[in-house]
Amino acid sequence: MDRTRPRLIPPEQPAILEIRHAVRAWLADAATRDVTVGLSGGADSLALTAAAVVEADSVHAVVVDHRLQDGSDAVARRAAAQAKAWGCVSARVVEVDVHGDGGMEAAARRARYAALDDRRDGRPVLLAHTLDDQAETVLLGLARGSGGRSLRGMAAFDPPWGRPLLAVRRSTTRAACSELAVEPHDDPHNTSAEFTRVRLRHEVLPLLDEVLGGGVAPALARTAVHLREDGEVLDADAARVASRTVTADGVDASALAQHPPAVRRRVLRSWLIGSGATGLTDRTLRAVDDLVARWHGQGSVAIGGGTPEARLVVSRRRGTLNTAFEDRGRV
Repeated sequence: MDRTRPRLIPPEQPAILEIRHAVRAWLADAATRDVTVGLSGGADSLALTAAAVVEADSVHAVVVDHRLQDGSDAVARRAAAQAKAWGCVSARVVEVDVHGDGGMEAAARRARYAALDDRRDGRPVLLAHTLDDQAETVLLGLARGSGGRSLRGMAAFDPPWGRPLLAVRRSTTRAACSELAVEPHDDPHNTSAEFTRVRLRHEVLPLLDEVLGGGVAPALARTAVHLREDGEVLDADAARVASRTVTADGVDASALAQHPPAVRRRVLRSWLIGSGATGLTDRTLRAVDDLVARWHGQGSVAIGGGTPEARLVVSRRRGTLNTAFEDRGRV
């Protein structure tokens, strides 16, 4: 630890102490003392940065300026200056261009993660997702109806991304900023009803609390933890099955058919993604699974990831699943 740098001495008050304990536990679990923090200038990331400066040996802040609002450059510079004043080793502002498919939220997320990954210098990146963010993520996954994988929510550590605050409420991070006497930036996008996540936050979750008597967000976050723990066991089982049923020649459908659906589909999902499938849906995955467990001579299944001229498909031949490109003009 560099003792020559000025370092934040936080108040011994409840909110910042809760966040410090969460960061301390995450650092111990991840066995690291050097981190990069994704800093936006909002309450969540400011509180996370303050706690990280105290608990880690070195902290490097990266502030991503999406340039979607007037004055975003000033917000970014102010956040970087605060990080340096608290004792971050470095605090860089990175400007990004937001464009691409999937809407502005998705495009901004892709640009942000790419910028953070490019500038983390081999360190894990701490992100300020809270328990409330986790609850919203679970609800969005429930709406997609794509199974337990979507309902697992976000992982505390999915290298290189670390999320120490998944058990901390958003109200706690705001209280911590008050204890630190720092004014967070309130992004107007966080109150804009044009975004689905914002409506979940301000309309759906409060209504669920009213109808169900409160405690919905913590319950959803607990559900994510339970499903992630169960999913990790199934993933490990699927990896063992894949080692015996997936080869360079394809998937041994007869051997894979002997296993439960949850294991089969995990094996198939991993194989399909490795084979170039994109935009994989539950419906597509089940259709490929039917080639294994409900085989009656059906035709090939399109799995996405093709070209303008040819689609990528899965077919079964002599008991083995294979992928191939098929002319889009074929009937």
